[in-house]
Amino acid sequence: MREQINSGKWTEEELDILLKESSGISDPGERIDFLSKQFLKIKYQESTLIGDINTHEVFVINLEGVDCFTFIEYIEAMRRSGSFNEFRENLRKVRYLSGRIAFENRNHFFTDWKAFNPDFVVDITKYISSGKSKEVSKILNKRDDGTLFLPGLSCRLRGLTYIPSIYVDDAVIEKLKTGDYAGIYSETGGLDVSHVGIIIREQNAVKLRHASSVGKYMEVVDEDFKDYQEAKPGIIVLRPRGMQGGS
Repeated sequence: MREQINSGKWTEEELDILLKESSGISDPGERIDFLSKQFLKIKYQESTLIGDINTHEVFVINLEGVDCFTFIEYIEAMRRSGSFNEFRENLRKVRYLSGRIAFENRNHFFTDWKAFNPDFVVDITKYISSGKSKEVSKILNKRDDGTLFLPGLSCRLRGLTYIPSIYVDDAVIEKLKTGDYAGIYSETGGLDVSHVGIIIREQNAVKLRHASSVGKYMEVVDEDFKDYQEAKPGIIVLRPRGMQGGS
């Protein structure tokens, strides 16, 4: 197995300590909050993974810089781990179908988690929508003009449920829990979402903790979730297994 590890601001020993501490937090959402808080201000960095149709897949851990999707991958793997070695193993399971490291097995799309990691997360979008969700079918990876986003990856017909942003009202937001993974639904052909992050409830505020590519940030930040999503097409929400409500 080809492997590339950059543990960022931590040593592997420090990650062992962090993961041992987090494993003592019984609530999955609180554990996700604790772990993801450690990533605040870590820089946004795209294209950190290695592998495509022409390049052999390398198993990459890069905690020095994350994009929106590698951020939640690392957090989901960490919340299932009590040591760095467990984290490595769980990241393989989160990132790849059946943990088999290959470009074609990588979970490239947010809803691949729902399809291929049903033991990890459950789609609660319809559950929290107050009957206002919409259902669509998309061919993931295939643009409207027939070209592929990721050459060499097969197209996947998938039914999606999302809540249009105009219906993401206080009643919907009230049902969100700390630790939920929120995807911003994409109207672009071939994509399920355009961005992902983690829901964090703090007193009366609901935040989106995410790796932002916006110029003024370019790092992991917390932003008001309702404000962030209101100009977007809608949301898809996956809830980690073990959390109460919809799981």
